[in-house]
Amino acid sequence: MCPGAPVAAAASDKSVCVMDASGPLGHALVHRLLRRGYTVHAATYGRSRDDEAALLAASQGERLKLFRADPLDYHSIADAVRGCSGLFCMFNAHDQAPADEVMVEVEVRAAQNVLEACAQTDAMERVVFTSSVTAVVWKDDHKLVDAFDERNWSDLNFCRNKKLWHALAKTLSEKTAWALAMDRGVDMVAINAGLITGPGLSNAHPYLKGAVDMYQDGVLVTVDAEFLADAHVAAYECPTAYGRYLCFNNAVCRPEDAVEFAQMLSPSAPRSLPSDELKVIPQRIQNKKLNKLMVEFASAIYEE
Repeated sequence: MCPGAPVAAAASDKSVCVMDASGPLGHALVHRLLRRGYTVHAATYGRSRDDEAALLAASQGERLKLFRADPLDYHSIADAVRGCSGLFCMFNAHDQAPADEVMVEVEVRAAQNVLEACAQTDAMERVVFTSSVTAVVWKDDHKLVDAFDERNWSDLNFCRNKKLWHALAKTLSEKTAWALAMDRGVDMVAINAGLITGPGLSNAHPYLKGAVDMYQDGVLVTVDAEFLADAHVAAYECPTAYGRYLCFNNAVCRPEDAVEFAQMLSPSAPRSLPSDELKVIPQRIQNKKLNKLMVEFASAIYEE
């Protein structure tokens, strides 16, 4: 383990909270944390009981405590994080969920409630806040950026004018979380994830508003839930982790990548591109900072 890290060696003495624990990332995180010896508070945002049943079945109930939380209810969030030394916080976007200004307001208020609850939790050591690549790549002069990294932020007015609600929600909620973390003295790390791939993903997902522009600009990136979960654990356990981390393990830049991506979203999509579109798009986004953290994390694990 990373020396002085918030855990692994003493994970059996630690409780951490995963909120929202429904969805591919939440499930993957809960399973990893249980295997690493944590007691896990799995909080779901009012989903069906199928999510809770799936979590219980996979863990057999060992060191797993289930909570129902409402992102707009401070007290339900405070109950879920009470006694925890870490929080993995995410707001899952669903294909069926309306992408509009209401979603933006909900995510911002949720970020406020979560960070305030963590500030009032004495045992809290670190918050890992799941944000998005869409909080990084959208701005008026985005074509002038050589390579996007953690220093870039999406422009709020640009997102609002273009009705990029997912990008606006992620940018505003992350900025809100950072402001509260600094004001309340909460140790926070943000993971700016690419589009999470997996069963059920469709072209109706709000992340994909503007996907053609993202592809043409070389910033359309995806990540699988397993790799993303590993990145979250590394961000929590390594004391050197800081700031924001762009997280993706696939960039859609080649014509064959675009075809495969389109078919993943819709099996009826064309199996080839027009000849005038058969060009490789230069990748203009990089995650070197995360790669360095993951190497450090893996090295520490093998030294245990």
